[in-house]
Amino acid sequence: MHLTIPELLQLFIDRGTLPYGSEAVSQLDHALQCAALAKTAHQPSEMVAACLLHDLGHLVHHLGVRAADQGIDDCHEYRAVPYLTAQFSAAVWQPIRLHVQAKRYLCTADPQYWQVLSEGSKETLVLQGGPFSEAEATAFMAQPYAAAAVQLRRWDDLAKVPNLPTPSLRDFIPILETCARAPA
Repeated sequence: MHLTIPELLQLFIDRGTLPYGSEAVSQLDHALQCAALAKTAHQPSEMVAACLLHDLGHLVHHLGVRAADQGIDDCHEYRAVPYLTAQFSAAVWQPIRLHVQAKRYLCTADPQYWQVLSEGSKETLVLQGGPFSEAEATAFMAQPYAAAAVQLRRWDDLAKVPNLPTPSLRDFIPILETCARAPA
């Protein structure tokens, strides 16, 4: 179960205009803003790709746009992984898998982080297990790609600005192609 780059792009075209939960941007706008932040910070292609694809799991489930309003954690961070592992390295899909845990970590590790979170993100945090304990935070940061997930998460939280100009989805195709594994 994986998606080719053209299929990933088509998924964003078909479903990316849906609202991003209770945020004031679409799924596609959010993805483009997040990827643009990583690109502007001169991050490796894998991080830019991870930022673009980090919420892919929201696009592949059929729980509705606002599942959290119904008390449902859509587990989007895990839903995305099977679509990505065959085509991309762990440097792309592991930060995606860990970005929700990174939010839980940051709520424990950074006293100011709570103020950065949008109301929608605060609501989903409860469904996602709430802030980590100190022991959970330590265990989280010991995982490979945890630091990358924390950085992705910080851009994720900033990428919710209505009407912000960004590069187009097409502009990120070369980055995705650079990160893609050659077919076996």
